[in-house]
Amino acid sequence: MIQIKKRRPAEDPMNSGSLTDLAFLLIIYFIVIAGFNVNKGYLLNLPEKDKPRIVQQEELMRISLDAQGNVFYQERALSEGELEETIIQQRLSYPETTLLLTVDPDTPYQEMVNIIHSIRRLRVENFSFRMTEEAP
Repeated sequence: MIQIKKRRPAEDPMNSGSLTDLAFLLIIYFIVIAGFNVNKGYLLNLPEKDKPRIVQQEELMRISLDAQGNVFYQERALSEGELEETIIQQRLSYPETTLLLTVDPDTPYQEMVNIIHSIRRLRVENFSFRMTEEAP
């Protein structure tokens, strides 16, 4: 009868138990961190399809924003303070004022955000914006 000597198993130079624990902790860490990295945009209420709203011409305020970030109302350039004052005066005359912002496609994004922030701060409920059509 031949007896085979059993060898002792070789020790693993890298104990995989601690690496598994470390990987688990890193996964938990990144899941927790990802929960805090949330972008908050503007919350806009969209109109319902079933209820179209008819806007009277007097209640419509058309504002345009050019490529340099200048604001125009009735062909006149306005500063941000003048724009806010104009919106306040319009809302005193017509409380249901609808504001239409026309934006040039080359306008810096931050300029558009600043104008939208001003409009939201003044609590204009009826607000719409669109891009101007580029010339062919």
